[in-house]
Amino acid sequence: MEVQRSIGSQQTNSSSMCESTQRSCEPRRKRVDERSAPSEMARIITDPVTGKCYCRGKVLGKGGFAKCYEMTDLSTSKVYAAKIIPHARVSKPHQREKIDREIELHRLLHHKHIVHFYHHFEDKENIYILLEYCSRKSLAHILKARKVLTEPEVRYYLRQIVSGLKYLHEQEILHRDLKLGNFFVSESMELKVGDFGLAAKLEPAGNRRKTICGTPNYLSPEVLNKQGHGCESDIWALGCVMYTMLLGRPPFETTNLKETYRCIREARYSLPSSLSPQAKQLIASLLAKIPEDRPNLDHILRHDFFTQGFSPERLPASCCHSAPDFHISSPAKSFFKKAAAALFGGKRDKVKYYETLNKLTKEEEEIYKLQHDLERTVISQQQSKKISENGSLLPPSAESPVALATESQSPTTRDTIRLIVRGSLGSCSSSSECLEDNTTGSVAETVASVLRGCLENMPKADDIPQGSTSCSLQWVTKWVDYSNKYGFGYQLSDHTVGVLFNNGTHMSLLPDRKTIHYYAELGQCSVFPTCEVPEHFVGQVTVLKYFSHYMEENLMDGGDLGSMTDAHMPRLYLLQWLKSDRALMMLFNDGTFQVNFYHDHTKIILCCQRDEYMLTYINEDRVSKTFKLSSLLTSGCPTDLRERMVYSLNMLLQRCS
Repeated sequence: MEVQRSIGSQQTNSSSMCESTQRSCEPRRKRVDERSAPSEMARIITDPVTGKCYCRGKVLGKGGFAKCYEMTDLSTSKVYAAKIIPHARVSKPHQREKIDREIELHRLLHHKHIVHFYHHFEDKENIYILLEYCSRKSLAHILKARKVLTEPEVRYYLRQIVSGLKYLHEQEILHRDLKLGNFFVSESMELKVGDFGLAAKLEPAGNRRKTICGTPNYLSPEVLNKQGHGCESDIWALGCVMYTMLLGRPPFETTNLKETYRCIREARYSLPSSLSPQAKQLIASLLAKIPEDRPNLDHILRHDFFTQGFSPERLPASCCHSAPDFHISSPAKSFFKKAAAALFGGKRDKVKYYETLNKLTKEEEEIYKLQHDLERTVISQQQSKKISENGSLLPPSAESPVALATESQSPTTRDTIRLIVRGSLGSCSSSSECLEDNTTGSVAETVASVLRGCLENMPKADDIPQGSTSCSLQWVTKWVDYSNKYGFGYQLSDHTVGVLFNNGTHMSLLPDRKTIHYYAELGQCSVFPTCEVPEHFVGQVTVLKYFSHYMEENLMDGGDLGSMTDAHMPRLYLLQWLKSDRALMMLFNDGTFQVNFYHDHTKIILCCQRDEYMLTYINEDRVSKTFKLSSLLTSGCPTDLRERMVYSLNMLLQRCS
């Protein structure tokens, strides 16, 4: 019986990117390795065909034939994971054939969840295979640090494994060694399936080789029974992987190999009560004893484990060493649930609720205020005289920025702007003492640099430049500040509604009103449908929907600028907002920058379209014009627009400081 991977070791955690488990008969193998060990390898390695030079770095891992090193292309500084195999280790024909087969299979694979094969070459001493470098190492490393993973994390990783595995099977390739040590994680926390040392082309059932190969704890019953590998064998290994991620140990691990194989043949393992019913059901189907009873890859993703549970779109790098917190740290969770009943319950619920107002507790009074006091909060100040005369909205209160702002406030470059309140994505609250994250800061600094460069070099002019341009622009048409309780809400021109909550998280309700995007940090998005809101998001979704309803029913758009968005534009979400005694500033994830001036309802919107900055100005009559910033730089603009640009820059600089 030929054994190509470790059937003498019960270890499940691999040590590197080119991890391969050790063969049996370790002592004898070790003596052979010592005899055939090559001399010290050179630090600078040259491809004899292309002449390219590479610098060999640290060891990333060791396998049966090879070591894996960090290797840098000296001409481009690109870093690779280089699998280096000494010729002495593959001196026998069947050994060399194995390496050639691995290269031939892997080099033709191109998929986002497959480790990319870049190049291979050889010199007198070694064979070199240059692969995609995954800086977060492997899932084995992550599990070693974490012990167990949460179900949302397992969904996140499994989706990507299934995607990569589906691609392999479509290419009629079996991996035959799926395990945590062969799933590598990139800098951006994307999973890549790697190590194709045991991969083989899929053969018809009658022609399959009966070789027992793989890692003991992940072998399927049919492989142990010498019926050969099929797609179902990879599915079995997927079940072992899922089990191991959730429980920190393989399902069939025992103290000796013979007992492990007996458990595998009988499909005998335990499912602890700590697992969710959906997780238990999926594991049971993946580890079905009969291969034909296992689900295919499409069916796996349609299982309740994926469709009924929260699945993050991105994971932070901190998940490599500590468990993520998917729950919102809000003390008002129970309060929000009561608010949901009051605001969105049936007519009977609402009547009963308001009939007992005179008996309200302090907490219930806050729910009442969410609906009624919101109308007395300073809201979007974009209403025209016509709306005020019709009485559809209450006039601004004495504390309103409109009441505080005066025409005499002419900005200069030395303006001291009195900030009233600010909020930021990823901050701990809406106070100005919070430290914003560096990436948010870099967005602000980039926009400030562009605006400053224009103002410093723009000539004086009496009129706005002739002719305007059009661009695909999203902008804030309505807004509501309820940051004294919940956060800042707004509606975009494409009817997306967003709320930047006081705890520094952001939630968007998309125009289809069926999808919600949730951001805890810049670039880290979770998506779920409105009909399947995770329990810990119910409170925030309640507020989001109420803000949406309120703005739709009570506020008018702030200008004539339409929404000319296209499908290729990134989703816009608010990073930062500031209110001064004269204006409101909003900064978005793609660098879109909008400032609304209270006293005359003018607005400035700066955005980047096709690598060119555009500036849109909405005047007192709510008429908009859009210019290329380069045209303002050469032609100039009138004093009133220039002053607003200066004031906007100073607000942004206040944020940067």
